[in-house]
Amino acid sequence: MHITYNQHLKEYARNLRNKMTFAERNLWQMLKGRQIYGFDFHRQKPIGNFIADFYCYSLKLVIEVDGITHEDKKVLMKDKRKDEYFAELGLMVMRFTDDEVLGNSDLVERRIKEYVMKKFEETHPLTPS
Repeated sequence: MHITYNQHLKEYARNLRNKMTFAERNLWQMLKGRQIYGFDFHRQKPIGNFIADFYCYSLKLVIEVDGITHEDKKVLMKDKRKDEYFAELGLMVMRFTDDEVLGNSDLVERRIKEYVMKKFEETHPLTPS
């Protein structure tokens, strides 16, 4: 599957990578360098007309970190449209709040790893020998 993106978002995504929030930086420390079972994650990845906070192509997984601004009604509607678009592409979206990432990173990591293992088992079922 080839995912296209709005070329005008490329520079904006680069700026977001350089100005990640504290929570995003903390989650990136967990995801970068193939630390989650060897899977490659990208940060601030343009997909269509949206930018995913983190994206793993091989898992078809988007991870979003939601700060206080995501409590605003307009932002919630944009998040809903974003999630629906990603779902249309066959992507799974996991959302975590800043508080979850900063206050309970072990739980966040465990939830990501559980999803990864479940996804891996679905695509690579064990066959009895």
